[in-house]
Amino acid sequence: QVQLVEFGGGLVQAGGSLRLSCAASGRTFSSYTMGWFRQAPGKEREFVAAILPLGTTYYADSVKGRFTISRDNAKNTVYLQMNSLKPEDTAVYYCGADRSGSYYDRNNEYDYWGQGTQVTVSS
Repeated sequence: QVQLVEFGGGLVQAGGSLRLSCAASGRTFSSYTMGWFRQAPGKEREFVAAILPLGTTYYADSVKGRFTISRDNAKNTVYLQMNSLKPEDTAVYYCGADRSGSYYDRNNEYDYWGQGTQVTVSS
């Protein structure tokens, strides 16, 4: 079983920045598509960003130009740099790992999940 642990959530003012980290166990991290999803109270979990094994990135329209996903395979870690944060970014953010890489924007495609980290953006 692959274990994922997120770090970096917290409280930030609108316009500020946070960097989330997701550390993974296992020896095949470099073969996984890695994704970030978020879920606000009363809402469905939604796609935020994904990065393929060779580095191709994808973003939800709501975060393009503000968020950047990256990975360091040597450290088994994926990051989400979040700039120009807005109150509507407030949610629990989850890191996921997908072995297939077929549907990066579907939460039910991912095989492993972290426990989530809370991001709260105040006005």
